[in-house]
Amino acid sequence: MESQDPAVVEAVKASGESTLEKAIAKAKETFDQLMNVSLNIAVTGKTGSGKSSFINALRGLNDEDDGAAPTGVTETTMEPTMYEHPAVPNVKIWDLPGIGSPNFKANKYLKDVKFHTYDFFIILNSERFMENDVMLAKEIKKQNKNFYFVRSKIENDILAEQRKKGFDEQNILCKIRKDCQKNLKELGDPKVFLISSFELEKYDFKIFQNTLEEEVPDHKRSALQQAWPVCSAESLEKKIKMFKGMIWAASLASAGVAIVPVLGLSAACDANMVLLFLTRCYYAFGLDDGSLKKLSEKVNKPLLEHLAKSKFASAIREKSMARLQVSVTLATLTTLEYVASLFPGVGSAAAAGISFGTTYYLLREGLNELADIARNIRKEAELDILCSNS
Repeated sequence: MESQDPAVVEAVKASGESTLEKAIAKAKETFDQLMNVSLNIAVTGKTGSGKSSFINALRGLNDEDDGAAPTGVTETTMEPTMYEHPAVPNVKIWDLPGIGSPNFKANKYLKDVKFHTYDFFIILNSERFMENDVMLAKEIKKQNKNFYFVRSKIENDILAEQRKKGFDEQNILCKIRKDCQKNLKELGDPKVFLISSFELEKYDFKIFQNTLEEEVPDHKRSALQQAWPVCSAESLEKKIKMFKGMIWAASLASAGVAIVPVLGLSAACDANMVLLFLTRCYYAFGLDDGSLKKLSEKVNKPLLEHLAKSKFASAIREKSMARLQVSVTLATLTTLEYVASLFPGVGSAAAAGISFGTTYYLLREGLNELADIARNIRKEAELDILCSNS
């Protein structure tokens, strides 16, 4: 049995139609929050630090893709620029102007970029962190918000060192990290995450992801997990577990429409909810065409074929639940919903129960099928072998 929202379960345990309605209202509120809670991430750093490529990587895009943040050797960000996540529009990543100005004032900078907009800050640098970075971090800390230092373009450092005798990748990474921390000693002992925007599965990205998940407020965590790229088997399983925990609330929320005696209304609403939920799973697991095409090119293997036999993947791609081929069953259940909803009390509860069961079944089956496809793709691409060797 999938995990369930405690408040919803408690409400369901009691008897009476008013309690059922309260439980459904709570489920709708929970589901809406899980799917729509806003998360605003600020990314800042000096010109040339790789902000745009980092933002594109977090959004699952290549630098040349449509809608990608523009990259270049000159300053391309003159004011805060917002980029929606392509699959999770409630997650927004902000590209902030560089902080390398000679007249830099941390408190004025934060006011100019509308500090209170953001849930946390990522301070990026492709070299050593400087005085301006420290000043900005101190000011963010005063305002009781979290900040994270990310040392970008690590792949360039590794490539340069590979030409030298006695090359040791772990030793190089250790030296880079210590050099960064030395310049940040005024802040105590802050973590510095070493990251390549083009190879997220390597270096510290997984550690960075785990840190954010631990420190972001509980009600924002689902947004982060839905939007964040899959960089390891562990991160995939976390996403799967998170979506399994949402099934109960989504199914009970669908039951509310079944109480309304309008033939076909519940089936239509359930289909929309199922499609929204499974589409989020599809993108979160990296099963969309763009993600699979990039991965196929990287490992030189045809991975799109894994989706060919999936009825749920086909339904998502065509944006139609009709592809699930359960129309006869749904038609029967919809008719039963309609008849049951015409009777007060028990009838409404019965209609809600039928709707709950139908939605629960489809969400569970769809999630399990998409999760298995994602696991098989990782296995076929030998991603976890690559990660363990990096």
